[in-house]
Amino acid sequence: MTQSKDLAGRTMLVTGANTGIGRVTAEALARRGARVWLASRSEEKTRPVIEGIRSAGGSAEFLPLDLGDLQSVRVAAQTFLDRGEKLHVLVNNAGLAGSRGVTKQGFELAFGTNHLGPFLFTTMLLPRLRESAPARIVNVASRAHYRAKGIDWEAVRRPTATITGVPEYGVSKLANVLFTQELARGRAGEGVHSYALHPGVVASDVWRSVPWGLRHLMQRFMLTVEEGARTQLWCATSPDVADHDGRYYDDSREKRPARITSDVGLAKELWSRSEAWTAA
Repeated sequence: MTQSKDLAGRTMLVTGANTGIGRVTAEALARRGARVWLASRSEEKTRPVIEGIRSAGGSAEFLPLDLGDLQSVRVAAQTFLDRGEKLHVLVNNAGLAGSRGVTKQGFELAFGTNHLGPFLFTTMLLPRLRESAPARIVNVASRAHYRAKGIDWEAVRRPTATITGVPEYGVSKLANVLFTQELARGRAGEGVHSYALHPGVVASDVWRSVPWGLRHLMQRFMLTVEEGARTQLWCATSPDVADHDGRYYDDSREKRPARITSDVGLAKELWSRSEAWTAA
């Protein structure tokens, strides 16, 4: 059966596309004719994915990106902008869980990598997304955001406080949902729609910092990466959600996010603080 090339002529950028659901997403978009940029820290690990896409007749490029280093994010975004290409879909897929520490700029590791890096990357690319409209921003959040009671503005500027890093992960995922909603309140611009989603609990490299024995046991009960990529592919391409904006999805269906996400003041404060923290 011939794969439909319904995405021909469209350019899409996927972060964390060298492995897991990011890799599956990039490969699926390329099979449908999209030109795909794969953004990740390691060109060595990403190169086999790019070569596989190209050998199958697809179009793919590598973009070096370390979301835990804001300077790397600035360089990556500017590198893409300097190429002069359109950008129709940005999939903010990359992230980490169960990790402890701080980013290069001193932010709590999960918050800095899962929220601040993508925030800066997205806002720098917004002018190009607007020029390319209709365009979409797909933010991979998590069901873990339901457990977050709020955002401690001091805690996100210190090393991870808990042993597991799970509460901090929940806060970073709450930030993803709030960011998506705030983009939809006019900050993204006309013709640029935003989506937040829970991909399912997926056996992917997001759990790479969890000790191997526990990780192996956890992954026995998780979704495959192919199953986990379905919802973000749906948000990125489905005509069924073309008019949606700022909503949250789980298992390719719209779901009600946590009650705290209705706090518009919190979303606006997150935006203003993120803007100040990521200023050059």
